[in-house]
Amino acid sequence: MIAEKIERLMKYSLCKQVCEASKEDLFTALALAVRELASDRMYETANRYARANPKRVYYLSMEYLLGRFLVNNLDNLGIHDLLDQVKLDNPIPLRDVIDCEYDPALGNGGLGRLAACFIDSMATLGLPGYGYGLNYQFGLFKQAFENGYQKELADSWMERSSPWQIERADRACRVPIYGRLVYEEVNGERRPHWVDTETIVGVPYDMPIVGFGGKTVNYLRLFSARSDNQLDIKTFNEGGYIKAVEKKIKSETISKVLYPSDAADAGKELRLTQQYFFVSCAISDIMRRFLETNTDLRDFPKKAAIQLNDTHPTLAIPELMRVLMDVHGLDWDTAWEITEKTMGYTNHTLLPEALERWSVALLEKVVPRHLAIIYEINDHLMKKVSEKYPDDVGKLTRMSIIEEGDVKKVRMGNLAIVGSHSINGVAAIHSDLVKKNLAPDFYEMWPKRFNNKTNGITPRRWLLSANPELASLISERIGTNWISHLDELKKIAPLAKDSDFVRSFFQIKKANKEKLAKLILNTTGNIVDTDSLFDVQVKRMHEYKRQLLNALNIIYNYLQITEDGLTLPSPRTFILGGKAAPSYDFAKLVIKLFNNLSQVINNDPRAKDQMKVVFIPDYKVSIAERVFPASDVSEQISTAGFEASGTGNMKFMLNGALTVGTLDGANVEIREEVGDENFYLFGLTTPEVKKIHAEGSHKPWDLYNSDTRIKRIMDALSSNMFSPDEPGIFKPIFQNIMTSDYYLLLADIGSYIDIQEKVGKDFLNKASWGKKAIMNVACSGKFSSDRTISEYAQDIWDVKPVL
Repeated sequence: MIAEKIERLMKYSLCKQVCEASKEDLFTALALAVRELASDRMYETANRYARANPKRVYYLSMEYLLGRFLVNNLDNLGIHDLLDQVKLDNPIPLRDVIDCEYDPALGNGGLGRLAACFIDSMATLGLPGYGYGLNYQFGLFKQAFENGYQKELADSWMERSSPWQIERADRACRVPIYGRLVYEEVNGERRPHWVDTETIVGVPYDMPIVGFGGKTVNYLRLFSARSDNQLDIKTFNEGGYIKAVEKKIKSETISKVLYPSDAADAGKELRLTQQYFFVSCAISDIMRRFLETNTDLRDFPKKAAIQLNDTHPTLAIPELMRVLMDVHGLDWDTAWEITEKTMGYTNHTLLPEALERWSVALLEKVVPRHLAIIYEINDHLMKKVSEKYPDDVGKLTRMSIIEEGDVKKVRMGNLAIVGSHSINGVAAIHSDLVKKNLAPDFYEMWPKRFNNKTNGITPRRWLLSANPELASLISERIGTNWISHLDELKKIAPLAKDSDFVRSFFQIKKANKEKLAKLILNTTGNIVDTDSLFDVQVKRMHEYKRQLLNALNIIYNYLQITEDGLTLPSPRTFILGGKAAPSYDFAKLVIKLFNNLSQVINNDPRAKDQMKVVFIPDYKVSIAERVFPASDVSEQISTAGFEASGTGNMKFMLNGALTVGTLDGANVEIREEVGDENFYLFGLTTPEVKKIHAEGSHKPWDLYNSDTRIKRIMDALSSNMFSPDEPGIFKPIFQNIMTSDYYLLLADIGSYIDIQEKVGKDFLNKASWGKKAIMNVACSGKFSSDRTISEYAQDIWDVKPVL
């Protein structure tokens, strides 16, 4: 059947014969054939939902880090074996076309990858749930290196058009923007009218999301921005050819790139416009669906749950209020009750700078109606706070949505909390810190709103698809039920003592390391030893994630080898990957440091047989699917109290890597599940970090003068040992550490070096290491996104499966 579909699609969609098709042609035809199967199931799913008229969940996220679709869809539809069975009149095996697929450039880090795992789990669980986002033409950027420096290139993932996207022009939304407010008296009330607006058109593109087993296929709906006037024909005919398409260019810029730089005012305006355009399209589409089968808007919360993934979609709160009041004529109190019952907010960060604040002036320019609604929300809030806590001016100041100052701003985090019936963190320790440190006033006022939902990952992509050999080994011993019930993996715990199972586990790990070594050679030119310990840190570049701590340890290891003549307990390959935001100069300098470490160490005959350093460029999901199965050690070394959860730690664990980590984010729960003996703990605790910051007791120069290891590392960093051709380029890193060291690198470096030495020694005992690695796999059941989504559905959304 698939062969016939491919031949038909090749002939009538691509207008080619199978015998003359290229790898790219074969991929496109195969993907379209699989999409046909998924579409049939999607229509069946839609009909099932229509008959039930259930409550649905709408997941709003500015990013989705999806990865390639083909293999994942084949696995979830249960037809992966067809890759080897289908015979075509073409010498190219179908399995060889997999790498022709581009990663959709729709996300950046853990936020987007979590969203992708969540929509996979919704479909697998049979929940009527949909993702909403923007259809970025170029995504974030494609990362390249030039003399070790990060270079940002356009990620043209759509240049061949995605075979997975289905345009829904008939569902296009019209989004009002800019303009001004005028007021008129109606029955003694002063009512606003939003006039002189411009219009942007949002065209939705659907990507089928196939649940495991293929029974439920939901979709991710992404909006592309279009102008409502593609060409000003009068201006064009008068010779103003560029001016005639200015509006089209301006409108379409909205969905060009993810997170445009906000260093300039124009960038800030574009970001705000993106966020508003996105939520306006989403609310319009959600309201349209509701009104197709329901008439009473007071029933809206009974039929729709909207989850805000971080603060980026927070304008959905005033936008829903606007639609309910201005379009449908509801009064304020009714509209607010509906909005509050509908919205849920997931907090992902404890970093104040990541909780967005938009200037009042910018909001007044871009969305004046929404600013007026926000002011009214704040007025109601301030009255409630004053009634409950009379004379507490400090509480009023902290809880206000409006931040006073030289530049008046709107606190989007506060707005998200006030407008949602549920506020959740994403790991137990994180949720506790949200209540105690981030939003204690709100927690005191509305304690029942706050809850925890520890993050999870989909085992379909991160074990079944990414590590099929290990998945097969597990299934041979305990069956396949673990694929949709990950806690079943506990059944392999006794096999950690089974020498045959351990041997097979290591054989699979070695094969995966060979695959990763090939990728490293192709992308960096470095040859790595697959018998060495693969020590991996792959994640978004940020100071709190402390890639720099890893670099300091690498420098120390290098000095031990070259100056002390020591031999490391185990040869080690340090593998890094991750992007720095284009305007984040410090993080970009850390990338440069790693690339220089690689250049110096990998070419030093004294060290190259004991250690290698590689930084894989343009880290993305398809690369991650090679990295996690090949890793021996997972670096989860953020400063305690700064990482919300992390999900990379879970992917490493699921694939049998051992964690070196602090008690931060989900590391705490991973350690609880796997046991102290199977986790390499180091570093300060969250209370200790908080105490040091409160007292100002961290003194980098005192540590430098009292600890010879720290002095050696910092002296090497400040010298030109790793920058002989660019003297002094790493001075900003040295100065940052020695004058501030806010993320406490020097406070933790001693215990980090010690635990890394233990890791190197333990790696030599293969039987013991194999047991630890297999126990990590066996204890990873808690960290399935199926469990997480089940908890959201039960505790927050009140959404039930429709099977």
